[in-house]
Amino acid sequence: MDQTGSGAAGLPDSADSRGLPGSADSTGLPGSAGSRGLPGSAGSTGLPGSAGSTGLPGSAPTIYDVARVAGVSIASVSRVLNGQRNPRPETKERVLAAVAELGFAPDGAARALSGQLREVVGVIVRRPWRLDEDEGEGLFADESESLQYPDLINRGIEAAAQRRGFDLLIRSVSITARDVSGRTVALARKSDGLILHDRVLEPADLDRLSRQLPIVTLAGYATPTTANVHGDNKAGMRDLARHLLRDHGYGSLAYLGGYADSPDSIERCEVLAQEAAQAGATLESGPGWQGQYFASGGAKVINRLLDAGRALPRAIVCANDQTALGVMSALHEHGVAVPGRVAVTGFDDIPMARHLAISLTTVRQPIREMGTTAFDMLYSMLNREAPPARDIVLPTELMRRESCGCADPGGTRRYRP
Repeated sequence: MDQTGSGAAGLPDSADSRGLPGSADSTGLPGSAGSRGLPGSAGSTGLPGSAGSTGLPGSAPTIYDVARVAGVSIASVSRVLNGQRNPRPETKERVLAAVAELGFAPDGAARALSGQLREVVGVIVRRPWRLDEDEGEGLFADESESLQYPDLINRGIEAAAQRRGFDLLIRSVSITARDVSGRTVALARKSDGLILHDRVLEPADLDRLSRQLPIVTLAGYATPTTANVHGDNKAGMRDLARHLLRDHGYGSLAYLGGYADSPDSIERCEVLAQEAAQAGATLESGPGWQGQYFASGGAKVINRLLDAGRALPRAIVCANDQTALGVMSALHEHGVAVPGRVAVTGFDDIPMARHLAISLTTVRQPIREMGTTAFDMLYSMLNREAPPARDIVLPTELMRRESCGCADPGGTRRYRP
């Protein structure tokens, strides 16, 4: 896979940038002939209501149907039908088999489409450029270099892309950057579509760019021109909150959040606040309780509170497992027993969560499936097919383990941080 870190490389900017700002043939604005992704436009990428949707009962088979049956991109179908660029033998065989099965009669559309798709998808992740030196306390100094939750999602995206013969270009942007739209557009010029982690673009920028190429967001909100894939934050946090409040009877909680503007973190906090209020429990949250989704951030919050002599709540609910790992480590260093004195929970169920010395109670998300689903949604939009829904919510599951006060589930290999 082609991959970039702080900058995308590997595919040159070309004159056929398909209407992105600054391209030689700038089109793609609402109503333009070159528009891609606009509902109802002639070049619509398949959002509900678009003129380009296929698969209607009784309609003649199209190049999109051939691509779907063959399991390849429409660009691959076009190259096979036009004898261009020496397609792989297995790809050619699958395409010709699909043509025969569907009774497809190729026309000029395949030749036109062959020059439009690069078979490249851009992926953008938000990360801190560096962690503050005092956050790691030594233990988490190299945390930013280890495998993170977004990387696990990217593995799912990569697997789905490989099945379709697509490459990925991955770009990181800083969580503190004020304007990332220029860097996003630069990657868009090299890509057929984009998958955006967390809240990469402001709503206005997202709306503007999504009218020029297909975009799928992760942990965002669906819009009239985009699709969104995320775990069921509401159900997951509701189950966790009720377990802490009702099953364990904890009367004081804190929410140790992620990025301040993260849709996932905001939604989880809102649900927890509602459940705490209904149970008559207290909840602490806000700027003093933000770990930025990192173990080092969680440890820094706990160290600051305990060094200041602050009393801790009975249970600390973390925005993700990585933050919980840092919280548990800091509590251990200060001699605070988990879960005897303070219960700790996470969200995601990364592999490490079940193998800690005190196994972590958390909410399991289908992390890899989020990535594969995001790519499949984008692929359907590129093929001008109507997605099943704009907002795809994947199920979550409460994993009851020791850190909340439940009994040892047994059968796990332990690791002490």
